[in-house]
Amino acid sequence: MDEIRDPGAADALPRTAALLVNAKSRKGRKLFREACRLLEEAGVELSTAKAIRKPSTMPDRVKEVVASGAPMVIVGGGDGTISCSVDHLVGSDAIFAVLPLGTANSFARTLGVPLDLPGAVDVIASGRAKRIDLGMIDDDYFANCATLGIAPQIAETVPHGLKAWLGRPGYLLWAARQLWKFKAFRLTVDTGSKIETMDAVEVRIANGPYHGGVELVDEAAVDSGRIVVQVVTGETRGHLIRSWLLSVLRHRKRRKTTREYEGQAIRLSTDKPMPISIDGEVLAETPVTARIARRAIRVASPQPLRAS
Repeated sequence: MDEIRDPGAADALPRTAALLVNAKSRKGRKLFREACRLLEEAGVELSTAKAIRKPSTMPDRVKEVVASGAPMVIVGGGDGTISCSVDHLVGSDAIFAVLPLGTANSFARTLGVPLDLPGAVDVIASGRAKRIDLGMIDDDYFANCATLGIAPQIAETVPHGLKAWLGRPGYLLWAARQLWKFKAFRLTVDTGSKIETMDAVEVRIANGPYHGGVELVDEAAVDSGRIVVQVVTGETRGHLIRSWLLSVLRHRKRRKTTREYEGQAIRLSTDKPMPISIDGEVLAETPVTARIARRAIRVASPQPLRAS
C-alpha cells in the first residue's frame, strides 16, 4: 500500500535550529535565556545558542551557522538586526525565524508573528515555512522597508541607548525634535515606463506594509512579487505630520497625501545625494535602484486557521 503523506508536511518547520540574539537590542540581553528555555520546552533543539554582544558581528555569525547546515536560523533583535541577517539566507535551504526583540518590530508584524516572546516561540514550534520576497537597494537585500527623509536623519542622530532605555516613546520624542529641522526635497522616480519629478517629504520603499511599527503602505506585501515606492508629497513638514496622523488613524484621506509606484525595479534620485535608512540603519544614499528579489528566502510564519 502506498504511504499516505500529510499534504502540509513539506511546509513543516525543522525541530533543530541555531539561535542568535542581538544582546544590544532593546530586549535581547534580558530575554536570551528565557528564549532558550521556551524553545527547548517547545521541542526545538538548539544546535547553537549565542547572545551576540557586538551587533556588527551578527552577519558573520549568521553566515557561519547557515554554512554549517543549520536547517533553521532564529534571529532575535529589531528590524536592523533582521535586515543585516537575511542576505545570508538567500540561496540557502535554511529557514529564517524571528524573535521580535526590537522597538518597532515591523518585519514581525508583517509576517503576523506575535510580539510577545511565548507567542513568537509558538510560531517557531508549530508554524509553517513560507517563501517570501525581499526588497533590494541596489545589491543590498532588506526585509521590510527602506526610507528617505526624516527616518535616516533620526537614525543618524539618535543618542546611543535611547531606544533601549525608553523604547518607542523615547524614539518618537527624538523624532519630534528632528522634525523641526527637516526640509522637503526634490525627488525623481523612474519606473522604466515613465519619469516624474515632485516635492517630497518622505519616501517609503516597501516590501511590507509596516514602517516604524505603523501600517503605512497598504499595497505592499512580502509575497506580491513587486516593490512599492510610496512618496509623501508636499513642501513642508506639516504635510508629513498630516500624512502620518491620517495613516495612524487609518483615515480614508490618507491616500490623498501620497503617490505610489509599483514594479520590479524603480530608480530613485534626488537633487543632492540623500541618505537612505534600510530597516532602521543608514546604509545607502541616492541615487539608487529599488528592486524586488522574488521568493528569495523561506521564513517561519504562523499556521493559518483551519476552516471550521
